[in-house]
Amino acid sequence: MAMKAKSVLSNEDQVVQAKGNVVSDMDGEKVMLNIAKGKYYNLGSVGGDIWELIESPTTIGQVVMKLHEQYDVTEELCERHVIQFIEKLLKEDLIVLHSKGV
Repeated sequence: MAMKAKSVLSNEDQVVQAKGNVVSDMDGEKVMLNIAKGKYYNLGSVGGDIWELIESPTTIGQVVMKLHEQYDVTEELCERHVIQFIEKLLKEDLIVLHSKGV
């Protein structure tokens, strides 16, 4: 049985948008162009909400709390999805992470 790798991110980690991205609203969903890579990303509606929340440095826990208040979802599920989305942004160098980890 394969074990799922635990995220290295925690609720105390602080994230913020990286510079060099142009974001626009298209039919209620956020789309983004990373100028340096010349790549487009569709953030979707919830991803767009997360993107707006990390415009200035904020913790992952604060993002989870705000989305949990806004959407009808359990806190655990919300946290899991936020962390997965943040990990994807991090992998693409679209955000800056300030880890509280050791």
